[in-house]
Amino acid sequence: MATARDPVCGMTVDKETAIKRKIGDRWYYFCSQQCADVYEAPERELRAMKRRVTLTLVGVVATLGLRVVATFGLVAAIMALEVVGGLSVYSLAIFLVSTPIVWIAGFSIIKGAYFSLRNRKINMDVLVATGVLAGWMYGALNAFFPTIATEPGYLEVAIGILAFVLLGKYIEELIRRRSAASIRKLLELKPTVATIIRNGQEIEVSADELQVNDVIVVRPGEKIPTDGVVIAGYSSVDEKLITGESIPVEKNVGSEVIGATINKTGLLKIKATKVGEDTALSQIIHLVEEAQASNAPVQKFADHIVAWFVPIVFTVAAISFTFWFLTSGFAKAFFALLAVLLIACPCALGIATPTAILAGVGKGAEYGVLLRSGEYVEKARKLSTVVFDKTGTLTKGEPVLTDVKTYSGFTEKEVLMFAASVEKNSEHPLAEAIVKKASVDKVKLVETEAFEAMPGRGVKGTVKRKKVLLGNRKLMLEENISLAGLEKDLATLEEQGKTVMILVVENKVAGIIAVMDTPKDSAAKAIEQLKSMNLEVVMLTGDNEKTAQAVAKQLGITKVIANVMPWQKVDTIKKLQSEGKVVAMVGDGVNDAPALAQADIGIAIGSGTDIAKEAGGIVLIKDDLRDVALGVELSKRTMRKINTNLFWAFAYNVVMIPIAAAGLLNPMYAAGAMAISSLTVVSNSALLKIAKLNFEKFNS
Repeated sequence: MATARDPVCGMTVDKETAIKRKIGDRWYYFCSQQCADVYEAPERELRAMKRRVTLTLVGVVATLGLRVVATFGLVAAIMALEVVGGLSVYSLAIFLVSTPIVWIAGFSIIKGAYFSLRNRKINMDVLVATGVLAGWMYGALNAFFPTIATEPGYLEVAIGILAFVLLGKYIEELIRRRSAASIRKLLELKPTVATIIRNGQEIEVSADELQVNDVIVVRPGEKIPTDGVVIAGYSSVDEKLITGESIPVEKNVGSEVIGATINKTGLLKIKATKVGEDTALSQIIHLVEEAQASNAPVQKFADHIVAWFVPIVFTVAAISFTFWFLTSGFAKAFFALLAVLLIACPCALGIATPTAILAGVGKGAEYGVLLRSGEYVEKARKLSTVVFDKTGTLTKGEPVLTDVKTYSGFTEKEVLMFAASVEKNSEHPLAEAIVKKASVDKVKLVETEAFEAMPGRGVKGTVKRKKVLLGNRKLMLEENISLAGLEKDLATLEEQGKTVMILVVENKVAGIIAVMDTPKDSAAKAIEQLKSMNLEVVMLTGDNEKTAQAVAKQLGITKVIANVMPWQKVDTIKKLQSEGKVVAMVGDGVNDAPALAQADIGIAIGSGTDIAKEAGGIVLIKDDLRDVALGVELSKRTMRKINTNLFWAFAYNVVMIPIAAAGLLNPMYAAGAMAISSLTVVSNSALLKIAKLNFEKFNS
């Protein structure tokens, strides 16, 4: 039976009977229609927003087209014909185009304004809805009763306001919704089935049905279903997804294992110690949810200002209307009222943030840096500390042969030949590193006889009729091999955080081979760049202290925090934040996702897991660590654009509202000025996209 996990409630369902939905390029399976609806709701709303934006933009183009054709020859004459009374064909056409747009595409804003007023609150929807409806009503009066409302063009103004505002809302929502997928991907990592022993027989059950103390059988290549302890067997387990450790960890009786990690070689019997919500992966999911929920979008800054700005606008409009009504009559009063409302309509305010973010995202994409949300951009200007994960972030994430030392008259090529020949029969990552090095150096390998792998110690075999041993100190002790004269070399390599293997041929030490997860080529330069920006750099890793310090020393990092699990990484980030620091976290694995989400700015490596990238606010597409500094600088520049946009949006209102209230501004000019203010914001944001920014200095 093929099963899947419901991404909403987490239940295991049969794919044949489940409710199926294709979202994007993936199929999802749900236990009920309710779960399917909950999961699809955000996607449906986003599609609805897109339809509304499209409708308003089509309306703007249509009304402009009608205005153009109404000025040419025979068509102009037809458009000028009266349908009835003072209603012309042109005015009727504009009315029929604009009215459905105002009341259908604009319904969400009108509805939002209604509920805001009903709750005795005034937000931006109130001012937008007022401007749109006032323009539409005056335009309708002009169409049907041109002698009462003498100024044309307000129907076009109404849908123009809608187009700008809805486009801004759509861009903002499109960017914000991207972060919702990380929890989904974490849930998909959970194993769905488990093989357990009951009454002396192996049976397959849903992973959700596991109970503490169940005995689980995990074969090579299978995921470990839940957290537990090994009670029988020996193997190496790939824990990279959870701990970030690139080299599989040896597991034998008494070793703890983590759910969702992968058993690589031998068969294991595991007693479950934690199930369900208590597992390490479930804790990671909870931490990502918690940290993401605590963030606030930068756009809310505008809403706070609108809370006092909108009442002032209405007060000024009411005072202006009353004054002109008492002194010059209704026409002049409505003229001033409409001018105030239109000139104050915060279209520019609505798009100030999303357009700047969109420009920053576009510019960053050119350089391989993806800015995912304005909330992270907002914090970049105050950034003080950058925390790096080690494995797969600062390092390449896989072991590489770094040193070969020779003894007893053996050459380096001979040492590689014997070591690689015996190791080519092994599937261990350290063996792969040795064989790969021999291949690069074009060392010819020979067949090995009587090969034997000794878990946790090394390997042995016969190469060219010579007995060969390759392993650690424990193996040498078991085989009575003296290490006299090697201690200095061994200690030096081990202090550098390297895994050391000793090669013995015919009971003589032939060489020492050292393997290490080496730093990325761009790592040292990246650290140097960040220090030049007066930022504190910290290494945070689940690896041991000796290895971490060795890598840090190579990269010029002085502050190292080692031996930490994923949930402890989150605690470390919180501790730094409690000290008043604004923290960026750079990582690549599932184990980094909670820390990326908790950090003020999460920076995910492009070659890492999808979960890390979804949890991060900045993604380095090119997997080049020098782009960390570039991403921070781009975030600061984008934030400066946002601040500039907000300043001009409000400055324009402050200057123009008194002029409109004084009756000196034609409503048509007010609508035009409103459009110009929005174009100013868009143009200012576009300068970031088209400018030749001096980012090359970060990647020199």
